[in-house]
Amino acid sequence: MVNNSYKTVTIWLKFGTPYFAVAIGTEIRYNHKLGIFTGRNTSLMWYIVLFAALLGADQLIKYWTVEHLALGESAAFLPGIVRLTRVHNYGAAWSSFSGQTTALAVVTVLLMGAVAYLLVRRIVRHPLGVIAGVMILAGGVGNLIDRLFRGYVVDMFDLEFMSYPIFNLADIFVVIGVLLGAVYSLWFYDKYDKPKKEPDHDAGADSRN
Repeated sequence: MVNNSYKTVTIWLKFGTPYFAVAIGTEIRYNHKLGIFTGRNTSLMWYIVLFAALLGADQLIKYWTVEHLALGESAAFLPGIVRLTRVHNYGAAWSSFSGQTTALAVVTVLLMGAVAYLLVRRIVRHPLGVIAGVMILAGGVGNLIDRLFRGYVVDMFDLEFMSYPIFNLADIFVVIGVLLGAVYSLWFYDKYDKPKKEPDHDAGADSRN
């Protein structure tokens, strides 16, 4: 008997900026009686949605900054906490390695490739670890887009209550991703994702002899 409770649907996720656009499709199953999505691709879909939302938010605020603020100009955001100040960063974090755009792009690609490898090969499977990887990828790709299409990274978050280098949303994603990754590595990897050692049958046989 055919189960008509399920309907296979394809969801296309599309977003873009003047510098970058992406469209990703994933096929999942929808149970219209229960009103839920099921299937092995369901988790993948939500991770793709998270990646797209983070990357889109980063690109959107960078686009707004470039369109509305002149270089060095500031605008109120959260008074007393943070303002928006347009800065062009030609280096890495805190303007280190300034002018090394090509080298930084290559390093970013290599690091993002390593994170993507851990996720694609399912070496990291626990949701906390996957979310950490997705956040690092989104932040890394967000700044990589700037370096490739602008030649510099647009920074804008300027803390008012302390002296701190101006940063952007992609930097925040990377920092949070690294912190979550550290928590995952310390308390979750060994329990959930670390490969289990196969019992040594030969050693057991020798001990019986």
